[in-house]
Amino acid sequence: MTSTDSGSTPKPPAKDPWELPDVSDLTVGVLGGTGDQGRGLAYRLARAGQKVIIGSRAAERAEAAAAELGLGVEGADNAGCASRSDIVIIAVPWEGHAKTLESLKDELAGKLVVDCVNPLGFDKKGAYALKPEEGSAAEQAAALLPDSRVTAAFHHLSAVLLQDPAVEQIDTDVMVLGEVRADTDIVQALAGRIPGMRGVFAGRLRNAHQVESLVANLISVNRRYKAHAGLRVTDV
Repeated sequence: MTSTDSGSTPKPPAKDPWELPDVSDLTVGVLGGTGDQGRGLAYRLARAGQKVIIGSRAAERAEAAAAELGLGVEGADNAGCASRSDIVIIAVPWEGHAKTLESLKDELAGKLVVDCVNPLGFDKKGAYALKPEEGSAAEQAAALLPDSRVTAAFHHLSAVLLQDPAVEQIDTDVMVLGEVRADTDIVQALAGRIPGMRGVFAGRLRNAHQVESLVANLISVNRRYKAHAGLRVTDV
């Protein structure tokens, strides 16, 4: 007698972790899009065909940066960027992270938020990781934005490579963290839009601190070897 004959329901086949959604029609906002990291991400995503809006505290700065990038990128103040986007990447300096998110709580409600902020300090010995009270920048974002779907990704990318038009592809993996698999799948798919890049699920937000902190190690690698190091996850 088969399991079906006995009345039990067979388990559905496991979902392929590399079966990711089509995100090509989603609008991506980049808060902090006039800074090096945000500007680089905006450029790469727009170059891959994504609709991108750069956000800044001053709309004029965002519009000027968008005009320089071209590729259909638009500029707006932070509130306008957040409200007009489907996915919002947080790429602001750590010092302004909490204040920025608190001011945009309403505009970010219901949005998929991707935090890529690295809480770091610097002294004469180099970069070192800071640990926010909430545990990480991503967990701080989740605490401040209870009505948003917060994920974490894009921490380990070189702003120099992102902004260099001569670089055709960026060979690196993007560690993606979040509480809801459907949301992390979207972020993985977004990372995969950039040639050479791959999004890899790396756990829940409680694991974001060590991912954010690893940037301090990469800065040390880059200084020692005069490189623009990224990460690759093997055997997946």
